[in-house]
Amino acid sequence: MNNKKAPSKRTTSARAPKVTEPLHFAVIGAGMAGVACARTLLQAGLRVSVFEKSRGFGGRMATRRTEFGGFDHGAQYFTVRDSRFARVLLTAQAQVRPWSVSTVRVLDAFGHVLASAPPPTEPHFVAVPGMSGLVNHWAQPLAQPELHGHLPARTFTGTRVHHIERDALHPEQWQLRAEDADGGQMVIGGFDRVLLAVPHMQAHDLLQSSGLAPDLRQALTEVQVAPCWTLMVAYPNAMQPGLAHLGPQWNAARSTHHRISWLARENSKPGRERIERWTVQASPAWSTKHLEDDAERVKAKLLKGFAEITGIRATPPHAVVHRWRYAQTQTPLGRSHLFDPALGIGLCGDWCLGHRVEDAFVSGLELALAVI
Repeated sequence: MNNKKAPSKRTTSARAPKVTEPLHFAVIGAGMAGVACARTLLQAGLRVSVFEKSRGFGGRMATRRTEFGGFDHGAQYFTVRDSRFARVLLTAQAQVRPWSVSTVRVLDAFGHVLASAPPPTEPHFVAVPGMSGLVNHWAQPLAQPELHGHLPARTFTGTRVHHIERDALHPEQWQLRAEDADGGQMVIGGFDRVLLAVPHMQAHDLLQSSGLAPDLRQALTEVQVAPCWTLMVAYPNAMQPGLAHLGPQWNAARSTHHRISWLARENSKPGRERIERWTVQASPAWSTKHLEDDAERVKAKLLKGFAEITGIRATPPHAVVHRWRYAQTQTPLGRSHLFDPALGIGLCGDWCLGHRVEDAFVSGLELALAVI
């Protein structure tokens, strides 16, 4: 007789529900739009990987650091009109200061004052210690998730994404082919959604080279964004005791000069170094005409225009130029974002709504809310 016990029948109820992983998003671009988008996704409990070809966050919310002090060589200031932008700025009060621009002048082509701009109808703000400070502050949970409760985030800076394709192991997902700052190639996969927070032509070219989203590419054809050459000059000797005030009495001006459309005295902004520094932005038309010119030639021409407008003829010890290929939106998309739910690919950026800092924030926020 066999005394072995028959195996007992399992009397437990239905199986425990399968735990599903949160969706994994790739956000390409870490300017204001990309960071606003990625942070919103992260706050919703989703996984986020951010890719940025530059070394840090900010995009055109950029600050060039030099031995003479910083230059806001992209966005000069920002305004606040959207209530959501106003609320989120309350989380960054230490990084934001009002900047009085009541001294703005409107100049003719020879630098003569045509008129004072009307008093601003809304406050103008800058970030401290430079415009990049605001985006860097908001990007901290993305850059250092271990310091914020081990959030499901990671960031790849100095990484240029050049191809989007279906994941080799999980075809329902996406993988990205990218190149790091040293030219090394990498493939990173497992993404449920891919969101592009880059200039519209860069988004178009990436999608085209990947053979993806013709409808999204078609939607971009009406968008127009002008370039901008920017000159940065510093005059450290202007701080010497007894030296008369250098240049004009105003701190910022819009100009009808054929080369230059905007000038700002950087050291007039709150929280900045005292050394006399100017950021000079060329007009969209002139920048377009000279887009591919040699940087030294551009610098010489902008220095000449700067001297004509300000009367500052001294040779600056520091003078460099930077080219923004996509700087100021001329014709926006007309809606806050684009998203193809079938593909799981979306686009955002200031170019969707305009050229203001707040436009970039709203665009990134609304794309994130649309895909959550």
